[in-house]
Amino acid sequence: MTLWLIGVAALGLAGFLLVRAKRARENRELERYCIRPEALLALLGERSDVLIYDVRLPLDLLAHSELIAGAERVPPKELLEHPERIPMDRDVVVYCTCPSEKTARSILKKALAMGFTRVKFLHGGLEEWKAKGFAVDRYDESFRLDTAF
Repeated sequence: MTLWLIGVAALGLAGFLLVRAKRARENRELERYCIRPEALLALLGERSDVLIYDVRLPLDLLAHSELIAGAERVPPKELLEHPERIPMDRDVVVYCTCPSEKTARSILKKALAMGFTRVKFLHGGLEEWKAKGFAVDRYDESFRLDTAF
């Protein structure tokens, strides 16, 4: 009985470690698609065709009713259900305020799986952008408080 429990525990630990290793590998892969606030600001200064999508959840938007200057508010659910809304021929940056950029990374994963290669997520999201003192615009448009994601 004891050997059986040790075996089950070992299998459970091995499974746990495999899942963690896979998640770490995925995160390293996604880091290739990360852009820092300073790099985004420089890119925006060089080019005017970069699209920025604010994909924060509605409650986050309600708490902080501002967007990166020039960004477009797009509900994350809409981009996850209709990734074709992301143009394949333009550079796109998505950002949120989730810990570890969870919402932006989810959208990035979906876009990459569909062959989009010009999508990045903003490291640190809106909070890091504001911490650097970069421009934000007030967001006054109405929106639904749909929290489904």
